[in-house]
Amino acid sequence: RNPKSIMNFEKKKSSHLIAILQALFVTFLWSTSWVLIKIGLNANLPSLTFAGLRYTLAFLCLLPLVFFNQSHLQSIKNLTKQNWLELFLLGVLFYAITQGAQFLSLSFLPATTLTLLLNLTTITVAFYSIFSKHEKTSTIQWGGILLSIIGILFYFLPLSSTQSNQTLGLIAGIVGLLANAVSSIYGRHINSKSNINPLVVTCISMGFGGLLLLATGISTQGFGNLNTNQWMIVAWLALVNTAFAFTLWNKTLQTLTAVESSIINGTMLPQIAILAWLFLNETLSEKEIFGISLVLIGTLIVQLWRYIPTNKNKTPSK
Repeated sequence: RNPKSIMNFEKKKSSHLIAILQALFVTFLWSTSWVLIKIGLNANLPSLTFAGLRYTLAFLCLLPLVFFNQSHLQSIKNLTKQNWLELFLLGVLFYAITQGAQFLSLSFLPATTLTLLLNLTTITVAFYSIFSKHEKTSTIQWGGILLSIIGILFYFLPLSSTQSNQTLGLIAGIVGLLANAVSSIYGRHINSKSNINPLVVTCISMGFGGLLLLATGISTQGFGNLNTNQWMIVAWLALVNTAFAFTLWNKTLQTLTAVESSIINGTMLPQIAILAWLFLNETLSEKEIFGISLVLIGTLIVQLWRYIPTNKNKTPSK
C-alpha cells in the first residue's frame, strides 16, 4: 500500500480521462468540417485542390509555433533519417491519401455513405490489434465495438442502389478507409515515441502530405475560383479544424490505444448526422435516431469499462 503508487495510479487515470475528452472535442471539430466541406464542394471547388489548400495553410499556421520554440527546434535537430522517413510516410498516409480520398469521395457520394465506409476503420484496427498482438482488445471492448457496428448498420441500412457515376466515389472511399486504418495505427506508433513532440509530428507530416496533395490537385484539377466565403471556409478548416485539431489529436494518441482512438473517431457518425440535420436540412427518422443511440452507448462502454473494477475495489492490491 504505497501512497506514492496510489497517487501515480490516480494521476494516470485522470490523464486518460482528459485524453478521452480532448479526443471527443477533436471529433466534434472534424464533424463540423464535413458540413463546411460539402458547402465548398457544392460551390464547385476542386476536391483535391480544396483539400490541399486546407492542409498546406494549416502547415503554414503551425510553422511559427515550431520555429520560434527552442525545444521544438531541438527536437527537429535530433530527428534521425528514420524519423524523417516515418514522418514523411505518415504525411502521405494520413493527409495526402486519407484526406484526399475523403474529399474526392465526398464530391461523388452522400456524406452518409462515406461515413458508413469510414466507420469500418474500427473493425480494421481491432483485427490488426488481435493478429499483431500489439494491443489487447478486451471482451467488453469487443461488446462495445459490436454494439457500435449494429448501430451503424441500423442507421444506414438498407442503402439505396448505387448509381454508376458513384463508382469512383466508392473506390475513393474504400481507399480512404484503408489509409485511415493504417495511418491510425502508424500515427500511434510514431506519437508513442517520447523523443518526438506532438506538434513537431503534426507540422512535419502535414507539410509533406499537404504540399503533395496541393500539387496533385492543381496539376489534375486546377486551382478553381474562390470567393471571399470560400476562402473563409478554407481558412477556418486550416487554422481551427486542422492545425489545432490534429495537434491535439496527436497528443491524445500518446495516451489512448489505437482501438480507443478509433472508437472515439467513430462518434463522428452521430455528430455528422445531427449537424447535417441542423445545417443541411437532412431529417432523422426514428430508426436513424435509434442507430445513433446504439453507437453512442457502444462508445461509452468501450471508454468506461476500465473504471468499473476500480469502483468496486478501491483498495490497492498488496
